[in-house]
Amino acid sequence: MTIKIITSADAEWLNVIEYAEGCSWRAGKNLSDAMKEDKFTEWERVFVAIEAEKIAGYCTIAKRDCIPDVPYTPYIGFMFVGEEFRGNRLSQELIIKAMEYAKELGFKNIYLISDHDNLYEKYGFTIVDKKIAPWGAEEKIYMQRL
Repeated sequence: MTIKIITSADAEWLNVIEYAEGCSWRAGKNLSDAMKEDKFTEWERVFVAIEAEKIAGYCTIAKRDCIPDVPYTPYIGFMFVGEEFRGNRLSQELIIKAMEYAKELGFKNIYLISDHDNLYEKYGFTIVDKKIAPWGAEEKIYMQRL
């Protein structure tokens, strides 16, 4: 398994757009749209996991996530692992790669937003806040020190 950090200048960019648009998770379309519109600026990146030239999953690191008007940054977002690759700790590998990148940039903490219970805690994240998302659901904001 290889995890690559990509931008719109990389050959994998269009493949990830296509994969995200067609994946089983409805938020994949949002990532696909953001990538098409090249909304990743400065240090924001897409991380893609590749196994035998096949996309296995992805995540992003970005300034903001889905909850507006909060002081937290940066975020790990759009965490997705394809069904056939689940159960192998690929999410953990993507998180570690994103955390290493954020630390290299000089950040002291990293955040992510999720409605899942007892998922990100096993990777060392703790809940620091809860907010109502634009679609009306309560989401947890997790943090981990880098």
